[in-house]
Amino acid sequence: MPNTLLSFGHGYTARALSRRLISKDWAIFGTTRKQEKLSDLDSEGIIPLLWPGQGLDRAFERATHLLVSAGPGAEGDPMLREFKREMAALAPKLKWAGYLSTTGVYGDHLGGWVDEDTPLTPSTERGVARMKAETEWRSVAGLPLHIFRLAGIYGPGRGPFEKVRKGTARRIVKPGQVFSRIHVEDIASVLEASIANPDPGAIYNVCDDDPAPPQDVIAYAAELLELPPPPEVDFDSARMSAMARSFYAESKRVDNTRIKNDLGVKLAYPNYRVGLRSLLACTG
Repeated sequence: MPNTLLSFGHGYTARALSRRLISKDWAIFGTTRKQEKLSDLDSEGIIPLLWPGQGLDRAFERATHLLVSAGPGAEGDPMLREFKREMAALAPKLKWAGYLSTTGVYGDHLGGWVDEDTPLTPSTERGVARMKAETEWRSVAGLPLHIFRLAGIYGPGRGPFEKVRKGTARRIVKPGQVFSRIHVEDIASVLEASIANPDPGAIYNVCDDDPAPPQDVIAYAAELLELPPPPEVDFDSARMSAMARSFYAESKRVDNTRIKNDLGVKLAYPNYRVGLRSLLACTG
């Protein structure tokens, strides 16, 4: 019986991990809420499941590993709402479970450093929802759970180049603002390392080595494209959606020592400059 991953909410990050696992003869069940995505998952070697809509009994019964990428909604975590009480009985073979959370659970630290032991003080609705979901997942008896707090994700198809080329990018400047980031392939490396070295109960920050102001990233993308940097716009006067503005509500530098010391991870993209150069080389 091969290792089998049940990937709940099989999106961008889970697909990066799955490409690695499929090359090692894993079986992957991936859920999606969209009918139109089923054929795409199937073409990638994923056993696609429409959920809600299809039963997950066979996937649970076979699963040796569980990855939860789907975020909590207004009524909490969708998977726990449906399966929490019977998780152990449904998935008796589980050796590892991973929950993808966010560094937003730490809240605002005025640009200061946070690590996995920093108290959680989220200030946004998304951060509060993730904190509550983490707590609920940790309460599931007998689950070999690992929590991964992800910084801002970028990678193929999720870089700044298109907006810079179109002239729609802006360098929004808020003094003292810094974000941590992570390339999607480095997330996959962390997850793969954790699967190989399970430590139930562990929490990991997943980010690169270089928290940086967002305007610097845009300016560097323009430099790589040999285009003039987009104009600077003061944050207070910038026209932004409520969602976009909320990202600027918190500023912190996230420490990633644990993924290196405990999992032996060496980041392929330790900062945004390496990451952006790689993206441009691959996509042109």
